[in-house]
Amino acid sequence: MTPKISIIMGSTSDLPVMKKAAEFLNEMEIPFEIHALSAHRTPAEVEKFAKSAKDNGIQVIIAAAGMAAHLPGVIASMTTIPVIGVPINASLDGLDALLAIVQMPPGIPVATVGINGALNAGILAAQILATADANIQQKLVEYKENLKNKIVKANEELGEVKYKFKTN
Repeated sequence: MTPKISIIMGSTSDLPVMKKAAEFLNEMEIPFEIHALSAHRTPAEVEKFAKSAKDNGIQVIIAAAGMAAHLPGVIASMTTIPVIGVPINASLDGLDALLAIVQMPPGIPVATVGINGALNAGILAAQILATADANIQQKLVEYKENLKNKIVKANEELGEVKYKFKTN
């Protein structure tokens, strides 16, 4: 299998957050890879990864980082592959990472999800691939239909909750 998506994190301490993206991609049966690469500690490896990703079949990169959070932007500066940034709550409630990722200079876009939003990053990566893959598109339709069904069921269950002044 050739990976289509790379999940990159600045440290393996980000894995508890990023596993949500991995689990989603696995559920969608989309081949992916996971690496720990640091913009500050392993810059040469980050450059090698970013510059070779397209030739290696990668179509979307999900890059997570906390604190200074340079990894997504550094990768985006070296490739034309879409990069999705996941700010990690490592300090300052993740706001430092969010701002570092979302405030990219003109010409270096990084799509950014919410703090610790790895699941949404996985969904967005799949949606990007689905623009050219009907199989992934269908899986996403089913996934979103299941989301709707969960809410409909939860709303029905709320009807069974009784309070003296509840009117429905």
